Amino acid sequence: MPSSPSVQLYTVRDAISADLQGAVARVAEIGFTKVEPYAFVDRADEFATAFAASGVTAPSGHAPVIDSADPARAFDAAIALGIGTVIDPFIPSDRWQTADDARRIADRVNELQEQAANAGLRFGYHNHNWEFSNQVDGRPIYELFLELLAPGVVLELDTFWSTVGGADTPELLTRLGDRVQFLHIKDGKVSGDIASSLPSSESALVVPDALQAAFENQTPAGQGDVDVKAVLAAAPHALRVVEFDGYKGDVFEGIAESFAWLAENDDAAEAGQ
Repeated sequence: MPSSPSVQLYTVRDAISADLQGAVARVAEIGFTKVEPYAFVDRADEFATAFAASGVTAPSGHAPVIDSADPARAFDAAIALGIGTVIDPFIPSDRWQTADDARRIADRVNELQEQAANAGLRFGYHNHNWEFSNQVDGRPIYELFLELLAPGVVLELDTFWSTVGGADTPELLTRLGDRVQFLHIKDGKVSGDIASSLPSSESALVVPDALQAAFENQTPAGQGDVDVKAVLAAAPHALRVVEFDGYKGDVFEGIAESFAWLAENDDAAEAGQ
């Protein structure tokens, strides 16, 4: 694993809306040399300017490509920003209900992986909790999805949401091995109301007011219910990507706490892998 973690810029979306370049600069001041932009297609030039000014790179980026009528536009923007892996962040729960649903999504992801590869990129998918809590014949639908994916598809495992969904995340990571190339690292409450309060209408980019309280239960790494140390140990090769969907304190202080915790507790980083 690269010794320096990344940060999902959706975490600081309010600051980015106000001042994109200033927000990226503040992230860099914390010590991040890598970022994961979201919704970058329409603002690629602005992101490029901000990245150059702060000296950060973007190994991965989030774009809603699965439902896009023009995936090439996202891939072109990724190339312009130096993004190597484009990750679709979200397909809602109501489309993860049946085996046919899993096949439809997997078929589309496989198709996009081929298009991305032809452009010199990789393509992948990022989970929430419902891919694990929604079951088909007693199995998490995520497992069916995995069985249908082409080998070249990249997985970004959101280790908080997989845990909320009921997965044994360290075991899952051990089993998946190199298929998982990116980990979303955050912590917090993983049971009770937070799992049941996430309807299928949740947007990957806009947090409805009704969900804000649940999201604000998220904490920096090492301060919640997730066994983050075991998660990290199970995937030493994967790039760590710090993220909050919501945070009740100063979000820059929160990501700084996660950054510091990873520096002290991530054995892979300490080994320089």
